[in-house]
Amino acid sequence: MFNKKNPRADMSQFSGQTSVIAHNTALKGDIELAGALQVDGFVQGTINAEQGLVRVSDKGRVEGRVSAPHIIINGEVQGDVFALEHIELGATARIRGNLHYRLMEMAMGAQVEGQLRYLGDEAVQPSGSEEALVNS
Repeated sequence: MFNKKNPRADMSQFSGQTSVIAHNTALKGDIELAGALQVDGFVQGTINAEQGLVRVSDKGRVEGRVSAPHIIINGEVQGDVFALEHIELGATARIRGNLHYRLMEMAMGAQVEGQLRYLGDEAVQPSGSEEALVNS
């Protein structure tokens, strides 16, 4: 599905496996998933996708940690972001927290208020407010 030459993911790769938090919807609690999640509304809690994609649209907002192999952000995230494979930050992306990434694309206008931490060949296993780095 993904390879090193083209690490990008999009929602079409997860047809039938996509969940949506709609605009004008607020969800409080942690989310665990395999597949894709599109956040058009508000999520307060941790989002953890062991496989798949998390997308925060331009109207979407997350207060909490986001962890997934593939992440696309055009909206706002207040919390640490763990992009285990690839992250794409659109021009309207706003991250207030540390960004842990392996491959990153960042459009002019995107903002990160926190540290950028390159993962390299390490696998990350975030737990709570701490991160534990484990060699692959």
